[in-house]
Amino acid sequence: MQRRTATMTVAGLVLAGSLTAGAAPSWADGTATPGSSPTAAAKGPQGDGAKMLCRRVPRLERRVDRAVKRLEAGVGTRGSIARLQQRVDNAGTANHAAIAKLLGDRLTHRKDLLPNLKSRQTDLKDVRTWCKANHNGRPGSTASAS
Repeated sequence: MQRRTATMTVAGLVLAGSLTAGAAPSWADGTATPGSSPTAAAKGPQGDGAKMLCRRVPRLERRVDRAVKRLEAGVGTRGSIARLQQRVDNAGTANHAAIAKLLGDRLTHRKDLLPNLKSRQTDLKDVRTWCKANHNGRPGSTASAS
């Protein structure tokens, strides 16, 4: 292990030496300051990401729809609220208190998830409508200023 570290250190020093020997910093010629490199301006978002979001909306809608359908399914479907409720009931009748508590906490979380997903469904429908009206979010193609 120690041998590898020494090798990596030597390689790093050789690489650093070769980089500094051949190239001067961009601000060395006096035209720029040390903090104003061209990549400094490129950091951070340039827009709101509407184009990519519009492209992903159909997949997101399918994913959320599948999750809602699974949660609302009957006892025979893995991942449904009804199936988990049945498991909580079975653990309670078998006097498995720790299992019933764990499953009950999961059931509470799953029940809280359903309204959140339904809200997301309506939000995605609104985004899909916006994308259709604004040429899939291409820059400079907004139909109305909002």
